[in-house]
Amino acid sequence: MSTSDEKKQVPGAIDLPGGIKTDPNIKIDMLWGVKIPMRDGVKLNATIFKPKEMPQPLPLVFTLTPYISDTYQERATWFSKNGYVFALVDVRGRGNSEGEFEPVVNEPHDGHDLVEWFASQPWCNGKISMWGGSYAGYDQWAALKEFPPHLSTIVPVASGYPSLDFPFPRNIFAPYFIQWSTYTSGVTGNANLFAESSFWTDKFQEMYNDHRPMKELDQIAGNFSTQYQTWMKNCKPGPYWDPALPTEQDYARIDVPILTITGHYDGDQNGAMGFYLRHMKYGNQLAKDHHFLVIGPWDHAGTRTPQKTIGGITFGDASMLDMNRLHKEWYDWTMKKGPKPDFLKKRVAYYVMGSEEWKYADSLEEIATDTRSFYLNSVNGYANDVFQSGVMTTFKPGYEKPDQYVYDPLDTRPGKLELNSTPDYLLDQTSALNLFGNGLVYHTEPFVEDTEVSGYVKLTAWIEMDVPDTDFIASLYEILPDGKSISLTFDTMRARYRESLREEKLVIPGEINQYVFDWFTWFSRRISKGSRLRLVFACPNTPQLEKNYNSGGIVNEESGKDARTAHIKLYHDAEHPSCLEIPIVKAGKTGKG
Repeated sequence: MSTSDEKKQVPGAIDLPGGIKTDPNIKIDMLWGVKIPMRDGVKLNATIFKPKEMPQPLPLVFTLTPYISDTYQERATWFSKNGYVFALVDVRGRGNSEGEFEPVVNEPHDGHDLVEWFASQPWCNGKISMWGGSYAGYDQWAALKEFPPHLSTIVPVASGYPSLDFPFPRNIFAPYFIQWSTYTSGVTGNANLFAESSFWTDKFQEMYNDHRPMKELDQIAGNFSTQYQTWMKNCKPGPYWDPALPTEQDYARIDVPILTITGHYDGDQNGAMGFYLRHMKYGNQLAKDHHFLVIGPWDHAGTRTPQKTIGGITFGDASMLDMNRLHKEWYDWTMKKGPKPDFLKKRVAYYVMGSEEWKYADSLEEIATDTRSFYLNSVNGYANDVFQSGVMTTFKPGYEKPDQYVYDPLDTRPGKLELNSTPDYLLDQTSALNLFGNGLVYHTEPFVEDTEVSGYVKLTAWIEMDVPDTDFIASLYEILPDGKSISLTFDTMRARYRESLREEKLVIPGEINQYVFDWFTWFSRRISKGSRLRLVFACPNTPQLEKNYNSGGIVNEESGKDARTAHIKLYHDAEHPSCLEIPIVKAGKTGKG
């Protein structure tokens, strides 16, 4: 989840309909140290900003954050100068709020109570919304699931989804979350400690090199945080996490407009899309018609403050969406009877990387007009590196030898960790050029024309292994004609959860099982003529993900003494047609910006 608002650029003053005319000289007032009572008597601390001149009460926007409210000072000032009361609220147990912070547990009830308290104040007209991304994006869904009467709309950005991508993406724990937990420990900000990358690099590397279990990482880091061990006991969706999330019945009841924002490289995209897709599945039609989605070419922080360059890739000027303005126009539409934001031409706005343009659709399902299937294949069962790779073709396989690789959890050669950069398991340079025998590589033929790929890809792999459990990661790249690689999407899976994230089913060694990877991150890119797609399939072996030692035991308690080497066979024959499916958009089939 997000750590800060990062670099903030407050745009110049503009006049927008539906609210007070913006003037750079507008004066604001502040209410400091406001104590807001929750239903259990705990008081949360708020800092409230409002225009000094208020002829009448105004709508209020608030953010509920574990990162200390001062982090979002510039946002609060901007919105209070642009026609809104804005409140910064510390979650319970953080900053100046009372109580004890237990991530995601109290946010539903606290969010509800905050909405109703704000609505009762004389400077508020009873219309309430929320602002924020990552944890503060989750907070909005948490408050909404309690249905406070005065919550008029939400704008969840890069929302973490407890038990789906936080703190164990797809049931594979990420060491990053002891770093995050330390950042949110106690009542102080801890931002400098969080940002001390050399310290965290050393600690993650120590656990990795010494083959210690994930359960001991809080000891290694020196922070015996209560919630970390609670998470270790609840490393899959279930009763601990469910109360923090909307139910199917909750989605059906939702009746407020929603604007969801995420990015192609947003680390919480699966969370944001998890909420969105469930609402699309279970929601009533009127509410779904008023749920808009924006997917841009941004990383996690960029969903709030877009940057033109990510990981060496530079995007067009259109990618630099003015997020403050979009939020304000949305609030004006939903709480001040202003016009719908012009940017939201249809319910889905998505940015096509490569062609550097925004396109629009009424739903995710209508974007792709075709599906292209690439069947995995190889020559004599060898597909172990980029130089002697397997292939992906449109021809269905006949009789073929399976491809094989070996994952030794005690091999630490791949495990060089660098923080504050693209995770090494997403970097083609480190994963594909030297797999150390752990993995397979497949290429398509060069594309004969520019082709837009927009949507979710799906990989079906038929696999045999000689251990009861292991982890897999599948990563897809565009390889440009000059050899440069561009990361497109990835998916992970723990073998025991191949059928359900809630129910484990250990593998019977020697069986051939079907593994369906259908939770790749959503992306849109124009694949250039002459480019190829590269699929890298391996068992993750990195300090940035929990290591599976393949024993079939409790993974976060496993260590080097439990290690079993996994021999993996990936089949691609007529009976077991391993296949990558990609969504294709034919020219002229979706609306342009």
